[in-house]
Amino acid sequence: MPSPPPDVTRLLVEMSAGNEAAADTLLPLVYAELLRMAHERLRHEREGHTLATVDLVHEAYLRLVDGAEVGWQDRAHFFAVASSVMRRLLVDWARARRAAKRGDGTALSLDAAAGGAPNGAVDGGAALLERVAAPVRDETLIELDEALTRLTVRSARQARVVECRYFGGLTIEETAEALGVSPSTVKDDWRLARAWLTREMTAA
Repeated sequence: MPSPPPDVTRLLVEMSAGNEAAADTLLPLVYAELLRMAHERLRHEREGHTLATVDLVHEAYLRLVDGAEVGWQDRAHFFAVASSVMRRLLVDWARARRAAKRGDGTALSLDAAAGGAPNGAVDGGAALLERVAAPVRDETLIELDEALTRLTVRSARQARVVECRYFGGLTIEETAEALGVSPSTVKDDWRLARAWLTREMTAA
């Protein structure tokens, strides 16, 4: 009889305890979901975006397994933190593009993204947060990140909902599980956060 598949939560606990082998065992169990999250986010990027989905996944995973001090709780917690990591990576990439003034679509590796964006009109916050198919400019992504940081001061949970939904591509139900709240709470927070961020980004 084949052995049951390793439990993600157990592996996360072992990883937090410093078991490096647990990280190697964990990757195949979470890779497909991380790939889906990265693909969902990158499909909203502007045309000519050269950051590959697999690069985002690999860099995100490296940062996640390096964060042994996080104190992993379970699978849902892992993907909530993954949403936060993807936010940071994408915003750093956008800031690096802006700093390097490389608006011609030339590839810029994640290693070079320490902190980028062509000039252009900023998309409306409402359209951005509705996850429409229109391309997202680097400046818009940076503006959203800055507004989201301000929202964290007002409501950390609402900010986490946006992080999970927008940057992680998690569903209402997945976000609720990740944050330990009800789906109805996530729906309310998502609605309120979108309205607040739209006002902030429009007034900026």
